[in-house]
Amino acid sequence: MKRKNFPIFTSQEDHCFMSKFRQRFKEIVNISKDVDWAIASESIRKNIYFKGPNVWILVAAVTIAAIGLNINSIPMIIGAMLISPLMGPIMGFGLGLGVNDTSLIKESLKHLGIMVLVSILASTLYFLVTPLELDNPTELMARTRPTIYDVLVALFGGFAGILETSRKEKGLVIAGVAIATTLLPPLCAIGYGIVTLNHIYIIGPFYLFFINIAFIALATFIMVKYLKFPLVKVSDSTKHRRVSGTIAAFTLILIIPSIISALMVIQENQFRQNARKFVADNKSFNKSYIYDHEVKHEKMSNILSIYVAGEPLESSDKELLYRSAESCGIGRDQLIIIENPYTRYELSESDMLKTFFERSDKEIKRREELLLQLQEELRTIRDKELPVAQIAKELLTQYPDLTGFSMSRGSEVTLDSLNETERIFVLVKWKKPVNDEVIIKLQKWLCVRLETDNITVIQDKR
Repeated sequence: MKRKNFPIFTSQEDHCFMSKFRQRFKEIVNISKDVDWAIASESIRKNIYFKGPNVWILVAAVTIAAIGLNINSIPMIIGAMLISPLMGPIMGFGLGLGVNDTSLIKESLKHLGIMVLVSILASTLYFLVTPLELDNPTELMARTRPTIYDVLVALFGGFAGILETSRKEKGLVIAGVAIATTLLPPLCAIGYGIVTLNHIYIIGPFYLFFINIAFIALATFIMVKYLKFPLVKVSDSTKHRRVSGTIAAFTLILIIPSIISALMVIQENQFRQNARKFVADNKSFNKSYIYDHEVKHEKMSNILSIYVAGEPLESSDKELLYRSAESCGIGRDQLIIIENPYTRYELSESDMLKTFFERSDKEIKRREELLLQLQEELRTIRDKELPVAQIAKELLTQYPDLTGFSMSRGSEVTLDSLNETERIFVLVKWKKPVNDEVIIKLQKWLCVRLETDNITVIQDKR
């Protein structure tokens, strides 16, 4: 048998291959030939100003976003983010940092500050006059807990935004960046917090907005440096290092709270999943049932309160609940069992009916499963039934002298290994005892008839 000769690359060939690979990779990821820094710079500088149509566009966008938050309408919020002009001065600030343009930095910050103030005032005015109450402000609450994920969205959104602005052929990336980075809704949430005097809707949304503008500007700064936009004025290396260090320190300080918040969100989400699993596993037990539950996220821990109706719980029942909670990742100190169903609120008729039907459905399901199990066991027993009467009739046609016949299932145990084997035992009796040849013939016939080899025929010679 001939051995296959595989090609062996020399070090020179390997080096040539890697050089071609690196060259090809650079061609694929290279963006310098597709960008026009002059057009990008001019476009960003034009969009930093808050005057003329931008004033009315921002007011309209704020109003639409506030209405969307008021009625929990995601399409309205997305529409408001698409028409908001807030992205302009933020990218202008990042461009100014990148090209050392102090006047551009000042102008961008000035117009951004005016936009932020107008947005907060407009949303505050809306929430002062709106007749609608927020029963379940989920969209507002979504802006109160910024995390590291918001940082990443703002950073990569900023990268996409500056690349789209610098690209010679424009697309729809800016619209996507405006939706992803959610600049406007946090400002509207601040307006709601001012009206309701609720610090939760002021501090959290402000931090989220600050994260967005900081990391969009940071992404713009990085890409401006990478794409080698021409500097307005050349700064000395000491000042450049000082600015870079300040940006790095500021970025780190800004990221740390968001990482802590993200960890808390992950823990809370895991606890909610554990709580749902625990309640589903223990919905009904003995003569009591969990008719409702509540999850509270406190500063240092999470609490699950379960509301139990039915007969009073024994200490053993509570112990079973605590053990079940521990198996679901919920500590004993995190589970609160409230037995009186009316301590939280009076059960409405619909709640009582819902609870009744839930218990009924569970009981019906349990009985259906038991019925299926019994049917399966009955089918197994029937499959093992032996057609004794029919076989007796068939044997009489072959052995007219046969006077007795019985057949039953049993077990044969091998004494040395104690292995148990299922076997069919047949007891036969003739008018006169027959020889072993007849018994062997009868046994073979029965093996074919019953489709099994585990048959033992015994002759009754009494």
